[in-house]
Amino acid sequence: MMHTKGNCCCSFEDYKLTTDWLLNRTNLRPKVAVICGSGLGLLADAVSNKVSFRYQDIPNFPVSTVPGHEGCLVFGTVDETPCVFMQGRVHLYEGYSLCQVTFPIRMFKLMGVESVIVTNAAGGICPDFKVGDIMVIKDHINLPGFAGEHPLCGPNDERFGIRFPCMSDAYSKQMRRLAVDVGTDLGCSNFIREGVYCMVSGPNFETIAEARMLLVLGCDAVGMSTVPEVTVAKHCGLRVLGLSLITNKVSVDYSREEKVNYEEVLQISKMRAEVLQKIVTQLISRVDDAESECGLDSGVEFDWIITNDTDAPSLEEQLQPILSLAKEAASSV
Repeated sequence: MMHTKGNCCCSFEDYKLTTDWLLNRTNLRPKVAVICGSGLGLLADAVSNKVSFRYQDIPNFPVSTVPGHEGCLVFGTVDETPCVFMQGRVHLYEGYSLCQVTFPIRMFKLMGVESVIVTNAAGGICPDFKVGDIMVIKDHINLPGFAGEHPLCGPNDERFGIRFPCMSDAYSKQMRRLAVDVGTDLGCSNFIREGVYCMVSGPNFETIAEARMLLVLGCDAVGMSTVPEVTVAKHCGLRVLGLSLITNKVSVDYSREEKVNYEEVLQISKMRAEVLQKIVTQLISRVDDAESECGLDSGVEFDWIITNDTDAPSLEEQLQPILSLAKEAASSV
């Protein structure tokens, strides 16, 4: 078994071996995969006809080493939809390479999975966000990728995807809209948000200066995962929905005394897990609704579309609210 950490380049044969090993032990052929973030393993409790495998027993599969990540792969059905749940993920900061971090995604592709729901616990940067909010991810910023830590670096395997995939639509508009609709139907609209997620490598939480930089960049939430899996899923042609549970507020004020800690993150995750489970369960049961939608999203993505219309606000004017927040934060030093 390949449970060693460090740099590696997983081969197509590695993915196929693991896929075949699992499919030979279950009759289920999942169409939806769910990755459960920190403290969110309870999302798999709604599964019927459950078949579970420990990560350490699966050939080539990376093993979670962080509290709050149970380390089980759970097959089953949700409202007759065949699914697979990852109770816990692995992270770059654990010492794994990005090909190991994203190993399950390519395995899901070979299994026939069509949609991936990625969840995480994240820190809220947007001043309007509150602890306990659930953010539907509309876009992301891959900070480790700027430094060359990118899951698609290295030889490209055309059996999974093209060399230069587009990421401007990494998160399915149809699934995002469905998530908002489901949240509204469940009476959760007062804490359902939409925003931009930023990945940092961790394992430390952000400094105040780093948090202020992320605010200026337009980030609404920050965490240490998700982006590598989403990037590889998009590369593989899978539809993606990302959900961030806001478990703490990221401080941009030097006068604040409170400090974030991981135990509080897990506590908030457990408090909101039941609500998130209901949302995910409804999403899975209605995933065909998103699949049937075609054409442009009718929801409003931006206040303006950049055109040649001279009456449209300039990019600087559109960014002014973000710049004002940054200046306000800087003045409090």
